[in-house]
Parts: sequence; C-alpha cells; structure tokens
Amino acid sequence: MDTLLFTNLSWVVALAVVVVIDVVALVYIPRDRKPTAAMAWLLLIFALPLLGILFYLLIGNFRLPEKRRTEQARIDGIIRDRTAGATTADAAAWPRWFQRVVEQNRTLTALPAVDGNEASLIGDYQASIDAMAEAIGTAERYVHVEFYIVSWDDTTRGFFAAMEAAVARGVSVRLLADHIASRKVTDADKTFAELDRIGVKWAWMLPVMPLKGKYQRPDLRNHRKLVVVDDKIAFVGSQNLIDRTYNAPKNIKRGLMWQELVTSVRGPIVAEVNTVFLSDWLIETGERLDALEHTPASEIAPVAEASLTCQLVPSGPGYDTENNLRLFLSLIHGATEKVILTSPYFVPDEAMIYAITTACQRGLDVQLFVSELGDQAMVYHAQRSYYGVLLEAGVRIFLYPAPYILHSKHFSIDDDIAVIGSSNMDIRSFSLNMEMSLLVKGASFVDQMRAVEQDYRDKGRELTLDEWRQEPAKATFLDGVARLASAIN
Repeated sequence: MDTLLFTNLSWVVALAVVVVIDVVALVYIPRDRKPTAAMAWLLLIFALPLLGILFYLLIGNFRLPEKRRTEQARIDGIIRDRTAGATTADAAAWPRWFQRVVEQNRTLTALPAVDGNEASLIGDYQASIDAMAEAIGTAERYVHVEFYIVSWDDTTRGFFAAMEAAVARGVSVRLLADHIASRKVTDADKTFAELDRIGVKWAWMLPVMPLKGKYQRPDLRNHRKLVVVDDKIAFVGSQNLIDRTYNAPKNIKRGLMWQELVTSVRGPIVAEVNTVFLSDWLIETGERLDALEHTPASEIAPVAEASLTCQLVPSGPGYDTENNLRLFLSLIHGATEKVILTSPYFVPDEAMIYAITTACQRGLDVQLFVSELGDQAMVYHAQRSYYGVLLEAGVRIFLYPAPYILHSKHFSIDDDIAVIGSSNMDIRSFSLNMEMSLLVKGASFVDQMRAVEQDYRDKGRELTLDEWRQEPAKATFLDGVARLASAIN
C-alpha cells in the first residue's frame, strides 16, 4: 500500500474513532449526572479521548452495583416498618422548617429522630480512643466496631487489648474495615493478623477483589467511623483507629498530626448507630445478627434528665440520593442566626456555595474552619479556589495552624442544632463515600461545640480578604485547575 495513502487512512480512522468516542460521551455521560461533573468528564475525554474514556470506564460509575443498592433499600424497608410508630415528644414545638428536615431525613434513610439522649464531645486524640477502650471493657453482650482505617499501633494498642479481653469474657466482638484504606497503611498485615489472634470476627468493607467477584468502582469507599457497646454507649465522629500521624512516612517527615472530634452518645440513639453497623455487616458478610446484638430504639430507656433529640443520617453511593448533602443544605437554608462549619476537605458543589453565600446575604454570621496546611495537594488547591468567593460574600475563614491537620467534621446552626460525623463537605463525601452524620437538637450540645469552635479560633488565625488578594498567580492557577478536576465523579 502507498505510504501516503496508508498515512491518510490512519488519520481518517483515528479521527472517526475520536468522533465516535465524543458522540457516545455526549449521549451517555450527562445522564443522571450533575452538569458540572458531566462537563468535567467531557472536557477530559475531548482533550484526551483514549485516556479519558479508559479513565471513565474505570471510575465513571458513581453508584454501587445494583445488588448492593437493592439490599440497602430492602434493609431500609425493614427499618421503616419497625419504626413506623416512632415519634418525638417535642416535635410540635420545633420550627416548622426543622420538622421538615427531620421528616426529610426519615424519608431518605428510614431512621427516625429519637428523644432522651445525652452526648459528650471528646477533642483529645488519645483520650477518645481510651474512652472507647474503657467502654469496651464494660461490654457484656457485644462490641461493634467500624472504621475507614484500622491499625494496630502504639496509639491503638489499648483498644485492641480491650477487644481481646472482651472476647475472652465471651463477648461477641465484630469489626468492619474499609478494604482499600486499611490495606494500604503501614503494617496492615500485622493489624489483621492481630485481630485473628485475639478472636475478633472481622470483614472488609467494599472489597476490591475482582477474581473473587467482589468489585465496584475502586474509589467508592466506606468512610464511616463508629463503635457500639451493648445498648449502652456509642461513639461517632471523624477519627480513625490509628496513630494521629497515620503512620505515614510523608506525614512523619512533615510533622503532621491529625486533630479530631468524636462524640460519645447514650440513650435510644445508640440503637440507630448499631443499625448502621448491622446493615453494613449484613451487606458485607450476608450474616444477619440475632436479637442479642440489637435492641430497637423504642426499647432503650431514655437517659435520665437527658434533653437531646438525635437522628442518624447514613449516606453514600448505596442510596439513590445524596442524603448528607440534602441534610446540610436544608439546615443552612433554615438557619436564622449562625452557620459555623468545620471541614478538612471543603470542596462544595454549586448548591452548597449558593446556600453558604446566601446565608451571608441574609445577614447571618457564617464561619468556616479549615486547615492552614493540606495533606492532599489536589484537594487542598481545590478547596482554596473557593476562598475568594466566600470571603467576598462575608464568610469568616479561620485557618487551623501547622503542623496539625484539622480533620474534624461538624457544624452548628443557630444555638441549638448541630451535626457531627464522618462526612466532609466535598463532592467525594456527598457522592462517592459511605458516610454517617449525627443530627443533634439541643442547646447543651451546641454549647459544647461552641467551646470547641472557640478553641479553633484561639489556636488558629483568620484569613482576610485583603490577605487573600495578595496570593500569587501561580497558586491561584493551581487552585483553578484542581477545582476543575474535583468535579469529576
């Protein structure tokens, strides 16, 4: 064949392939996807057709397999039937908008709000793990543990010893760990060998094992963190079960340490935290645990003189809706005085930015706490890309100082509503990670959170609009590029 003819034919074929890829992408990618995410994918595919389409085939599906979503829906139906008569005594006195938020949460997750709870915040890293270990030391029936990252190290050794002692007493101890996140930490094999040695029954969450028929998009992860002991006490928050450096050489070299916030809860809400664990255990293992390891919230007595109403809101790609995002947006839109946000990875979608800036325009006091340093470059720069529009709208931004990474995830609304849990305010937590948020109604809990927020202010510094406007062009260029990439989901 003539060389020129061959070259021309090659170019025609290549062009035809690119056109086919682009047309198929235009037809398929925007379906059931947010416009910003669809546009980011299309830009990638138009710029790098073959690489872009391969990347899309690898991580383009932002939902878990249908079998898992169907099972989650079936479990939600069971929960809804069993809690059909659940009511809260003070609901009639709540603002109408907040009643609707609680109703929305129940519609999306099946879990009702429950009265008669108490909660205490723990901001000291080691103290929170020690408190969990102490609670495990009182277990008589069961201990349920679920973390994104699990590691056996000097920080968590007491926690593992408490689980070992509980097993020796005949207590059922079960643990769930995210497969990808926990496998990649230092000495992961030793951690799970230790769990086997002490007799803990454990399983991977969202395992990526294609040869065993266990596969979904690799970056769809279970990011929840919880501990439940009998029906007496539960712990939820941002902290993983690992040393505060994450035992990562790069963190140790930079001197980075994670700052967390955990809450212990007592009362009927413990049953809802346990329900999330039981659901995840059933989906991952196929094992339905008996009544000895689950008591309905209606059968757990309220804590004497406790005044908190709580509702748990699980979310993630196992659901058809972004439950956490809807909760956050509804609360911000309902706020009348204050919105105080804390998120280590703050990469909001357009709806969240509008809610926050609109709150400023309504005259609310809006504050955001983030880290001065970043541990993930792309997320850090994407987060920074929003500082300008937030500061111009009137949001006060406080930077938590180095060498700490402020990893706490919570926010407060006015003086009697707060949320704490595992969810960041970023696109990943809204769409790709399985998360868990605890909604709390009660001034006493918000008072505790106000003290935490003041501690952040005292230790950090406020970023001003004038200072931000002095940022070099190179940094803001990187921020913009990262922002575009962050929309891919």
